[in-house]
Amino acid sequence: MNKNIGSTDKIIRVVLGIAISYFAYSASIDQNWIRTVLFIISAILFITTAFSICPLYKLFGINTCEIKK
Repeated sequence: MNKNIGSTDKIIRVVLGIAISYFAYSASIDQNWIRTVLFIISAILFITTAFSICPLYKLFGINTCEIKK
């Protein structure tokens, strides 16, 4: 599969993943299912960043990689 996530997009995903994980861990959320959903969302952000591939981007034809000259 071709990479479709650029470096700026990666930075944003990592920052959001850390913020969501921190919020899920430290916030006083009574329902465990909400905490679980937040951790799953942050895991998806980290995984897509690690592989530089986003299935939703591929579905909609979005590519944020830098243009090679």
